[in-house]
Amino acid sequence: MSAAKQAVLSIGTYQPISAAIRRLVPLDRAVTRYTGGRVHVVPSWLVPNLTLTTVGRRSGSPRSTPLLYVRDGGDYIVVASNFGQERHPGWSYNLDATPDAEILVGTKRIRVRASRVDEADRQRLWPAIVAVWPAFDSYIRWAGDRRIKLYRLTPH
Repeated sequence: MSAAKQAVLSIGTYQPISAAIRRLVPLDRAVTRYTGGRVHVVPSWLVPNLTLTTVGRRSGSPRSTPLLYVRDGGDYIVVASNFGQERHPGWSYNLDATPDAEILVGTKRIRVRASRVDEADRQRLWPAIVAVWPAFDSYIRWAGDRRIKLYRLTPH
């Protein structure tokens, strides 16, 4: 990885920058929807990203969220970090209630089934996750007592 890319990726380790990035999520959701997945606010050449669409556990309506991911074989691993906030992101509760979801990777829509990553896989996957976005280590510290959940999204 180039020094320039490493420097860009490290900006998320600063809480004010992370908070600013969090405020870009609605814009990213809109841009991705408008372009059919061809464009994200954070470009795919910098970090791998997808849009996860879950079923709202209370509303029953589709809920879409842009997320970073890593691959594990044919599966996609996503991190319910919520930018290190003290509560889990809403999409994680939706997946716990209804694990069938859809992801948009580039312009390709893929049906997936979510499952929680077990501790052994968490330990194995964490270095790859932090290589994609170093701020995930910071998010663990910022989240306090909350255990950040990892999900495996398996295409079906």
